[in-house]
Amino acid sequence: MPVNQDWEDRVSNAWATFDDYPEERADEFRAVIDALAAELPEGSPLGPFERACAWDSTGHSDKAVPLYEEALERGLSEVSQYKGRRAKIQLSSSLRNIGRAEEGVKLLTPELDAPSDELDDAVRGCLALCLSSLGRDREGLSLVLGALAPHLPRYQRSMANYARALVEPEV
Repeated sequence: MPVNQDWEDRVSNAWATFDDYPEERADEFRAVIDALAAELPEGSPLGPFERACAWDSTGHSDKAVPLYEEALERGLSEVSQYKGRRAKIQLSSSLRNIGRAEEGVKLLTPELDAPSDELDDAVRGCLALCLSSLGRDREGLSLVLGALAPHLPRYQRSMANYARALVEPEV
């Protein structure tokens, strides 16, 4: 269910104004996103995805979770692999925020083997937070260090080795 570029541009423009809405006006921002979502064809996964993002960004993970799930069930990843991956990252974060970190780990772990893109570090960072919430700090730290290593001006190999050593058994 493709949407036209005009709609995508208006959604991007709405998100560009997000910081113009202080916390006490969060409902106004969500109304902007709801209006855009209402323009979509029935059954489009983009509507629940954008609405989930709006709830999530305004501090309501509990309301975002079912909308992310609906977007993914409706085939968001088939409509946009990038938005599908974003939804998994954001859903995992929201699940963690509402005390369901184990579900976040199950959702994000397969993303470690997904085709690489600019969201790789976000996957690892969010997965690390979920793992930490479950008391699995060494695994989380390993992921974060592994994500950080390529960005360092020096010590990439050492940092990557340290990250692996946190989770691999000693020989």
